[in-house]
Amino acid sequence: MANIKFPIVLSAVCLFLLCHGSLAQLFSQSTSQWQSSRRGSPRQCRFDRLQAFEPIRTVRSQAGTTEFFDVSNELFQCTGVSVVRRVIEPRGLLLPHYSNGATLVYIIQGRGITGPTFPGCPETYQQQFQQSEQAQPLEGQSQSHKFRDEHQKIHRFRQGDIVALPAGVAHWCYNDGDAPIVAIYVTDIYNSANQLDPRHRDFFLAGNNKIGQQLYRYEARDNSKNIFGGFSVELLSEALGISSGVARQLQCQNDQRGEIVRVEHGLALLQPYASLQEQQQEQMQPRDYGQTQYQQKQLQGSCSNGLDETFCTMRVRQNIDNPNLADTYNPRAGRITYLNGQKFPILNLVQMSAVKVNLYQNALLSPFWNINAHSVVYITQGRARVQVVNNNGKTVFDGELRRGQLLIIPQHHVVIKKAQREGCSYIALKTNPNSMVSHMAGKNSIFRALPDDVVANAYRISREEARRLKHNRGDELGVFTPSHAYRSYQDMSVSA
Repeated sequence: MANIKFPIVLSAVCLFLLCHGSLAQLFSQSTSQWQSSRRGSPRQCRFDRLQAFEPIRTVRSQAGTTEFFDVSNELFQCTGVSVVRRVIEPRGLLLPHYSNGATLVYIIQGRGITGPTFPGCPETYQQQFQQSEQAQPLEGQSQSHKFRDEHQKIHRFRQGDIVALPAGVAHWCYNDGDAPIVAIYVTDIYNSANQLDPRHRDFFLAGNNKIGQQLYRYEARDNSKNIFGGFSVELLSEALGISSGVARQLQCQNDQRGEIVRVEHGLALLQPYASLQEQQQEQMQPRDYGQTQYQQKQLQGSCSNGLDETFCTMRVRQNIDNPNLADTYNPRAGRITYLNGQKFPILNLVQMSAVKVNLYQNALLSPFWNINAHSVVYITQGRARVQVVNNNGKTVFDGELRRGQLLIIPQHHVVIKKAQREGCSYIALKTNPNSMVSHMAGKNSIFRALPDDVVANAYRISREEARRLKHNRGDELGVFTPSHAYRSYQDMSVSA
């Protein structure tokens, strides 16, 4: 009898430990989205006055321009973000480089190719050709062929894409289209991946950077060499197994083209051929794939085991502009599309997220605050009236944002946005992979969550007025119709 009970007891204990571990894992995952992955600001900050920013400095390269926002401003320093806007002309190549902070890139205009190089990952793009009889095979290769070129996977991007670039991962970008690429780069300097000082640093593998490291006013105004420029020619040639002449070429001592160079005859790259139909399908698939994966995990009640998307095969870009993929849609007001670590797994590594908002004529956003992130708002089209309020009930920003301007909204500050006559579109890049907002009006809002009596006594209004305050916006979520259009819609509903 004792022999029978022992396996049962052992099984029960194992089952309890397994369930306990699973519950702990689920709890840790459910609470992690509330926590910030940042080290925090090393200084005391006051957000008493916000302002709209435009680039203060433009540096011309051979095939494009780099526009810098004033990162020495206290708002950039306190939120720990650095912002750059780049314009890459057709056949322009942004030279390989890496940064000390994780970066999200939003493609405002154009299309092209990028190639992040993840360390330790295989060069899966390989081109072979038949070896001639006179040539000797290289060691470790077969007699019948050898590689003419091999490199890691390259990724196509287009207007509306978000490209995620982890800290320390070298990458390049090439414009193979007919129109200039315009892209906004937002780098999170206080990201836990950066263990240097809280300043944006670009490490270029090629070229002589005309910009230097002049992102801060107190730094020297001399040109910056690439990373090979600091080594001796002798040691560099020995380490790479190249001649002294080639080693000097790597140092690019006389290269004055800047960080964006022109490729006169275009780049010859290995890339799979895709038909027009396949390209159209590919534009729709990336997000659907991520969303399907997430839904399957939810249905199965399981958590990510790290094997569904390996480091070397991670998707690095995702389109956020497709209207069919909007998360919130109001046909009379606009739409909102969220991109977080659940839909786009590499964001968990980058520790950032993105939100794209399209507001129609005179439409509004529900007043809200960011729970666990700072937000960098960049206007891509139109104009919007924006007000931001701090913890003292003081208006720290009240103005109009237009195309090309940027506004930093600190965590927990309450904001209202209203589109002007031509409407408004903007991208918000946030410093948390699973950023969350708390809406104050409409469906799933703070007012809806409060009991009538709490609202009535808090604001000294009647219960009837409290109910109207809670339900005036009906089932609208996030994006609100203009007041006149909303009243007309209500009148039509009543008469029907």
